[in-house]
This record gives sequence, structure tokens and C-alpha cells, in this order.
Amino acid sequence: MQDVQLSSIAVLLAAVAIAAPLARTLGIGTVLGYLAAGAVVGPFGLGGLFSTGQAKEILHLAEFGVVLLLFLIGLELRPRRLWSMRGAIFGLGGAQVVISALLLAALAMALALPWKSALFMGLALALSSTAFALQVMEENGELTTKHGRLGFAVLLFQDLAAIPLIALAPLFAVAFVADAPPIDFFAAVKTIGVIVAVACIGWLTLDVFVRLVAMTRVREAMTAAALLTVVTAAAIMQWAGVSASLGAFIAGALLAESSYRHQLEADIQ
Repeated sequence: MQDVQLSSIAVLLAAVAIAAPLARTLGIGTVLGYLAAGAVVGPFGLGGLFSTGQAKEILHLAEFGVVLLLFLIGLELRPRRLWSMRGAIFGLGGAQVVISALLLAALAMALALPWKSALFMGLALALSSTAFALQVMEENGELTTKHGRLGFAVLLFQDLAAIPLIALAPLFAVAFVADAPPIDFFAAVKTIGVIVAVACIGWLTLDVFVRLVAMTRVREAMTAAALLTVVTAAAIMQWAGVSASLGAFIAGALLAESSYRHQLEADIQ
């Protein structure tokens, strides 16, 4: 990590060690505690301990933790169970995005915003932070409950809905920006194609790859194989313009039926 010294890392670890139990004691949740600690030690905090460039370097490392979390969740969701959730994903998830977007757009229009700007704002604000929501549900032990599974289904639909929303962004800007880029429908089709390709190729090869590595009986190789799977899926999705965590989740779901699922889960944890 460029320009980040061991003393700076020690400050970060101290902030986490203090913020998490303090937030739990106050009953506000560890996520808010982490946010408060980051604001205090960040570039615009009280101490100004990190520059903006250093904060960006740390952010890249922190985002990888979210990727690993989604991979572990994918390992717990077998494709059969995921298919059984299709009604909740597209029904409840779609309803949440549409209703939230319309209500927020109506509020924006009431504040005198043009309807295109209001609609785009409503669609953007209808999407939640998967990292925050999953972290809160996991620390409360709610991911395995009925409402936890429904909440996860909504978050998964939001990740999927972000794909066409990004592709259609110029549609909302064309009336206000003279040199707005054209709508790139090809990008959306390419992204969907990449997701399907990753799912199909992973379904055919991932379990075989893990099985071959496991035959070596080298634990470090299994750990490396698990990390390679996560990083590769995340990198491909990021290249396609999709959330890297979605790629990690797909990789985890494809390995959920593997006989080495528990070992992979232990290695990643």
C-alpha cells in the first residue's frame, strides 16, 4: 500500500478496536461506529492523519473485504435455493425499487426539479448499500431468518438493476447536456453477456478446478485457489462495469454445491 506506513496502519487498527465495542455498547451498530472512526482519523477528520491519496489506497483494500463477504454469502446459497428465491428477488426486489423510485421522484418534482432529473435521482436513491446492509444483518444474526433472506433478495435485485440504470444514464442527461454521450445499449448487453458467461463457465470448471487443487493436499494451495476464484470473478465483473461483489457472489453460489464448500469457507474466513 503506497505511502501508508506501519504507524498509520496501527492507527487504523486502534480506531477499529475502539470504535466497534464502543458502538456496540451504545447500541448504534458497528457499521456506524466504523463510519465515525473513519471520519475522525480520515483526511478531513480531527487529526488529518491520512492524505486523500492514502485514503483512496486504504479504500481499495477495504472494498476487497466486501467482496470476500459476498463470496461467503454465495457459498451459503445453493443454486437450488437461489432459484427458489426468484419470486422474492424479482417480485419484492422489483417492487421496492419501483415504489421507492416513484416516491422519491415525486418528492424531487415537488421541489421543482425537472421530471427526468427527478426520476433519475429517485432510481439512484432507491438503491441501497449492499455492504452496509449485509454487515448489519450478519452481526445481528439475521441473514438466516426469513426477513433476512428477503432483505438479501432485495439487495441482490438492486445490484442487478444498477446495470441498466448505468447504461441508460445518458437518456436522463440528453435534455440538459448539449454534448451528452449516446445511450450505450451495447454496454448493457455486453454486461449481461459477461454475467451469463461467468455463470456458465464457472459452473463447468470451478468445482473441477477446486477438486484438482484439493488432490494435492496442500492447504495453502486451497487458500490460494479460493482467493484466486474470488479475485478473478470480481475482476471480470469490474471490467464489465458491474459491482465486483456481484462477481464474488456468483462464484460463491457456483461453489455452494461443491464437496469442498466448508473448507473454502473456512479458508476465506
